Amino acid sequence: MTEALPGAEALRQARAIVAAQLPATPTIRWPLLERRLGATAHVKHENHTELGAFKLRGGAVYVQRLQQREPALRGLISATRGNHGQSIARAGARHGLPVTIVVPHGNSVEKNAAMRALGATLVEHGEDFQQAREHAGTLAAQQGLHMVPSFHDDLVCGVASYWLEFFEQVQPDVVVVPIGLGSGIVACAAARAATGARTRIVGVVSAHATAYRDSFEAGRVVEAAVSTQLADGMACRVPEAAALAIISREVDEILAVSDDEVAEAMRIYFSDTHNVAEGAGAAPLAAALQRRGAWAGRHIGLALTGGNVDRALFARVLAA
Repeated sequence: MTEALPGAEALRQARAIVAAQLPATPTIRWPLLERRLGATAHVKHENHTELGAFKLRGGAVYVQRLQQREPALRGLISATRGNHGQSIARAGARHGLPVTIVVPHGNSVEKNAAMRALGATLVEHGEDFQQAREHAGTLAAQQGLHMVPSFHDDLVCGVASYWLEFFEQVQPDVVVVPIGLGSGIVACAAARAATGARTRIVGVVSAHATAYRDSFEAGRVVEAAVSTQLADGMACRVPEAAALAIISREVDEILAVSDDEVAEAMRIYFSDTHNVAEGAGAAPLAAALQRRGAWAGRHIGLALTGGNVDRALFARVLAA
């Protein structure tokens, strides 16, 4: 992965790959949500994709381009907390490639089941994503598999397709984006540049997984412990250096939200819009609620990046 944003032509080509597999997702204004925020809120519903998350887009582009470059591939392997793994499993199946996914122990039961249903072989290893990723690299070398990274130009180009859809419809004052390994927020910056939007980009991390915010403030990669119980899509312990370099140039600020704030945002999404949001998907709303006074009367974009939350966990959140 380079430290430069993908250009408009690269995004156009990737968007064509995605569009052949996925209809555009809606951007919706919800009156109850806007009343609560005191602002105009444009929610981009990536929870409405076939896999319930934005990651489908990146996997579709990455695997298609990979197979064109390396037609003799034996198989794919990657690490995930869930949505990236579903994306690679789906794309691998479409191209007839066996897929192995490594997840940490205690990973989402329903995300694990979804990856198996898509044809992936699941391996459980380690206590967090970083340990799972390191084990996936070891298995790739041992078994001659292609290791699919969690951050790569082709993933970013695919993910940028949803931001192109968004910015072609609306260019709000600010857009709030959750940060996992970085593909989503870097894709947002690439699409902003390609469309000429002047929207400010605000990132959001879990207050219990602050590696990207700490690194953003320090100007270098800083490792941070992960203890979030709700926002597994943001459970990053070690940032990607290339992603951090781009984020440092393109992002205005990074906010942190607690699990309690994320849980409240999940409840609000369900009450005000009847949409299910997983922890990372609800984090932008949690951040907007933090800034409710400062952003009153403004136009805000919220990336609802996914809705894949285990039923038992969601029931506990709703009941709290």
